[in-house]
Amino acid sequence: MKSRGIRTGYSGRTREAIQLLINRMVNKQTKEPLKVVLDIDQYRSRRAASLAKMAGHFAERIKATGKAITVGPFNAYDRRTIHIALKEETLLRTESIGEGIIKKITILPNREEGNNIGSRE
Repeated sequence: MKSRGIRTGYSGRTREAIQLLINRMVNKQTKEPLKVVLDIDQYRSRRAASLAKMAGHFAERIKATGKAITVGPFNAYDRRTIHIALKEETLLRTESIGEGIIKKITILPNREEGNNIGSRE
């Protein structure tokens, strides 16, 4: 188990750095741009499942309270995973906030007529 952490790094940062270097090396040698995706010990799939589960917990909390939640910061891949996980939640909407490549996500109730998020009926 320890070696998995060494290979992926904290929050996958080592894996991201290695992937960036590999992409730069490959694309220096090719005419057409290629995207190399590095997945060490199924880190990406495990991370996506974890983020989707976390997003579900946030969705339930927002539906119960009616209050927005800001979480993060996340890289673009993680933000996209959360946006997709909550896309079918018609009572909620998501927004990326911040500058640069590492941003936060705000999950908000979708304020529409007839929306009873947070009400205690």
